[in-house]
Amino acid sequence: MSEIYTYKTHGTCSQMIEITLSGSIIENIAFTGGCNGNLKGICALAKGMPVDSVIEKLSGLKCGFKDTSCPDQLSKALTQIKEGKLQTS
Repeated sequence: MSEIYTYKTHGTCSQMIEITLSGSIIENIAFTGGCNGNLKGICALAKGMPVDSVIEKLSGLKCGFKDTSCPDQLSKALTQIKEGKLQTS
């Protein structure tokens, strides 16, 4: 059974991420706002991957002079889901 989570981003051009998981596998990701082409690429690459793998690859990435990035925010959202801090929408 798939579960959908919504995460409000912080410090990025994107405002929100909607994540659909089937267990610990990513089924779909959709960003609201941000760099459309780049974020579509990230979503396509992460589709079908385990949550832990995506967290490992994207955690800590920065955008320009910002302390975070859209990929980093995705890793933060997935971490919150793993820790039970983000509930389904």
